Parts: sequence; C-alpha cells; structure tokens
Amino acid sequence: MPEYRLHCFAQSGNSYKAALMLELCGLDWEPVLVRYFDGATRAAEWRSDTNAMGEVPVLEHGGRKLTQSGVILTYLARRAGRFGPENEDEELDILRWMLFDNHKFTSYFATHRFMLSLAGKPSDPAVLSFMRGRVDAALGVVDTYLAKHTFLVGNRATIADLSLAGYMFYPNAETGYDLSLSHPNIHAWRQRLVALPGWKPPYDLMPSALPAT
Repeated sequence: MPEYRLHCFAQSGNSYKAALMLELCGLDWEPVLVRYFDGATRAAEWRSDTNAMGEVPVLEHGGRKLTQSGVILTYLARRAGRFGPENEDEELDILRWMLFDNHKFTSYFATHRFMLSLAGKPSDPAVLSFMRGRVDAALGVVDTYLAKHTFLVGNRATIADLSLAGYMFYPNAETGYDLSLSHPNIHAWRQRLVALPGWKPPYDLMPSALPAT
C-alpha cells in the first residue's frame, strides 16, 4: 500500500493542491476517489469516519487523517523538506498568502466555477456577475504582485504558490476565464509552475467524480 492516501476527486482544486504537492515531491501516494457529486461527503458515515467538516481533501499518513489543504501542504513540506519556508519571515509570508487564498482567491474562483459549470443547473446571472466581480478583484491583486515577482514568496516555488494554483489549471470553458489574455502575469507564473519537474494537471493526477459520458 502506498505511504500516502489522498481522498480526493479531479474536479476539486483544493484536492489538486495536495495531489500536486505529493507528485512534485515524488512521494509514494495514491488517490482515493470521493464521489462528491453523488453526495459522498454529506453522508453521515463520511463525516463520522473521514472528515467531520464534510470536505475534501483528506490525507491519510502514519495513522493520521489530515484535513484542509493548507494543513496538508504544510505537513508535506515538513515531511519532504521541499517547498517550505527557509526562515520565519518566509513562514509568515507563506501563511499570509495561504490565508488570502482560502478567504478570497480560491474561495471566489472556485465558487464562480462551480456555479458556472458544475452545479448541474443554471445559476442566477446576477449572482454570477457578483461573484465574477469578486474573482476579478482577487485575481487583480495576484496579477499585480506577480508583475514584479517570479513566485509569491522568495525566488522559488513554495506551498504558497501551490495553494493559489489549485484552480488555475482547469479548462477555460469550465472557469469562464482565459487567464493568458485577462491576467498575463498569472499566466506567466502558471507556466513557471508547469516547468517544475513532475508537474501534472488535475485531470491527470486524480480520478473524476462525474459520471462517465
């Protein structure tokens, strides 16, 4: 059995953060499909046995079950000795970006994408427009920062980058954004992440939770 087991599904960008970290670090891991669209994370058994918060990803390792992508990324950086901070200032800066990611960057982008492409029913155009405004503001913060920086912390990729990258590699048709046109600095940063040895897109790392068509 692989050393690490990641409960996940390909449509989850939060799962992708953890899966990409595992892959980039060359760790021995396997994905465990969570059938999210069939209601798996809402089941009482899932919440009692796997994650009381009813969310993915969940990382199993050494008798632990770790939840929340930021916690998992931090844990893996410590275990693998890669993509973590080199000093306290970097540790705090990484935390700053990961909190921004969870509160605004991923939060707004993922919600907009879900409503646009994955909800299974049409969304209220006014709500979509409101969410897009929130997404644009968050993307703008990062695009402006990346105009003068290669990565988010220091001059190398860290778990801050992997956290913000969670939803940045899904098809344009799913997200409603062509970042190569709308946010060129984010796009250039994405290309730097793609160049990391071992990088793979989400649909190549994890199984889909959608029914086969």
